[in-house]
Amino acid sequence: MTEAVGRPLRIAAVAETDSYVKWAAALLGTARADGRLIVLDTELVVSDAQLEAALAGTGLPAERVARREYAALADALRGADVVLAASRGPVARVVARVAASLEPRPVIATGLPGISIPATWLALHFRRECDLFILHSHRELRAFGELAAERGIDQRFALATLPFARRVAGGVRPDGTGTDLVFAAQAIVPRERADRERMARILVRAARADPSRLVVLKLRGRPGEHETHRADDAYPDILAGMADVPPNLVTSYEPMARALETAEGLVTVSSTAAIEAAARGVPVIALDAFGVDPSLINVVFARSGLLAGEDDVVARRFRHPDPAWLRDNYFHDPRDDTWEDALEDLVVRRREGALASRPAPRALGGRAREAWDRRIALGNRDRAIAGRIAYLVGAPARRSLRVLRRLTSRSA
Repeated sequence: MTEAVGRPLRIAAVAETDSYVKWAAALLGTARADGRLIVLDTELVVSDAQLEAALAGTGLPAERVARREYAALADALRGADVVLAASRGPVARVVARVAASLEPRPVIATGLPGISIPATWLALHFRRECDLFILHSHRELRAFGELAAERGIDQRFALATLPFARRVAGGVRPDGTGTDLVFAAQAIVPRERADRERMARILVRAARADPSRLVVLKLRGRPGEHETHRADDAYPDILAGMADVPPNLVTSYEPMARALETAEGLVTVSSTAAIEAAARGVPVIALDAFGVDPSLINVVFARSGLLAGEDDVVARRFRHPDPAWLRDNYFHDPRDDTWEDALEDLVVRRREGALASRPAPRALGGRAREAWDRRIALGNRDRAIAGRIAYLVGAPARRSLRVLRRLTSRSA
């Protein structure tokens, strides 16, 4: 990323929740770029412990990471060739608008931190003011390209190897390397309490089946810490209400890379940790006990060879991915990657005055709508009075609209 620009690109990534911080840091840590990470203070921002865990093994030095409040964001982004909006949709939209207001305007890129099948309209909608959307598989490129065309959204996409999938060496880790069954928990998958209680019982069964080996409940946030998605029914709370939980069922908050070092295999419903494990040669079970459905974010594992049921978890019948599935799903040849060349091309075009700003979608409300968008993105970290007023007025109206839509759909 130097030939056309004359030096490494200066990339400033903006992230705030655990999964986005980990993704942005790992992407920058593997790039031929002068990268730095800004951790934006929002209501869901990572704690210091989460930040340390997210940075572990990414290759991005801690001195290139800094926390900033929204009021200081514009100054923090000045001088960047590229601003990477590595954040939840509402935050990415606000970051893109701050970046677009700078002079000279940087190239604005964005992306998603893991498995992004199925493609969703909201992922596109919130990021439509960005010049480049980074995806991580040939399958994702097709899905998002088709959705963008269907919705009439003019978006440029580029391919990057998922940073956590870079260690694939074509082999399988020798049996007996690890002993732990690691369960990668997710905040909203499965969502219903009954399903989460069932998942807890599966872990208890697996622990009782072999008391000599650990079953590790791997969590991304300690009590009081936030994740990218809010969990209504946390597994520790569910387990605390169960009788006779085996002592070899333990909870861990360490980085996933460290948990996998002692893993016999990984279990998840649809976490990107499955890709991270497969990249290390650790066998996986993508649990299909709750079905295979877009709402579970696990349709990507169809025909992967990784889907298995409850009894397979208890018996530790882990699997390795089908080779025919790999290239189209996160394990393509790194030479297929286009994101760095695409960014360089966009930076050159910007300097030549040939890169037009992307128009924001028209929305009613003017400045009040901008204040609303900022409040939704920052939550209680929004210090502006206009944002508080917009939220006080807009929140009840939005709730009423949702109720009306539900009633309308039921009567249709």
